[in-house]
Amino acid sequence: MKLKKIGYYDYTVILTYLGMLLACCGIFQVMDQQYWTALFCLMAAGVCDMFDGTVAKTKQRDADEKRFGIQIDSLSDLISFGVFPAVFVYQISGRRTIAGLMAALYILAGLIRLAYFNVLEERRQREQPEQKSCFLGVPITTIAILLPVVYLLYDYHVFRNTAFFTLILFLTGVGFLTPVEIKKPDIFGKIALIIVGVIEAVFMLLFMGWDAV
Repeated sequence: MKLKKIGYYDYTVILTYLGMLLACCGIFQVMDQQYWTALFCLMAAGVCDMFDGTVAKTKQRDADEKRFGIQIDSLSDLISFGVFPAVFVYQISGRRTIAGLMAALYILAGLIRLAYFNVLEERRQREQPEQKSCFLGVPITTIAILLPVVYLLYDYHVFRNTAFFTLILFLTGVGFLTPVEIKKPDIFGKIALIIVGVIEAVFMLLFMGWDAV
């Protein structure tokens, strides 16, 4: 009997897989205290996540492929925007106990949110095939915008207390579990987010240059 390969490997999941691999590279950079490079990996993973759904919709998929897409996207998000930022904050905070505790709770909040999303999304696709227009709770990818901003302010000496990173994790984690509806960005919203990301990247490159002087 011919065995079927495990998983799906067509073009609809390439961005999801790439985003997860970028996040892994970012975690390795954090472990080496290369925070700028790590944040570039985080932002690049965010861009991959922004468009992976759009790419997936260009192919006619069967029910199993759709369910696989939902699961693999959330699992990738948990690594990219759950574990990765938590490791970043724990490391930059000097591996303090309170930072470690908050990082663990942040990952737990992200895990709960993503699992709940999967349940709702599978039910929605069975009952309402059209694309949903709102997020329930703060999207987990929000951290890909917030963390670079916080680090820029930190490196710019606006504040020097690393406790602010822990605070951001706490507030974002609470947002994951708060049942508020947030409108999904359309194409113009995505362009606006990319512009914000480009501006952040430019400032990050400038500060990387100053640090080298």
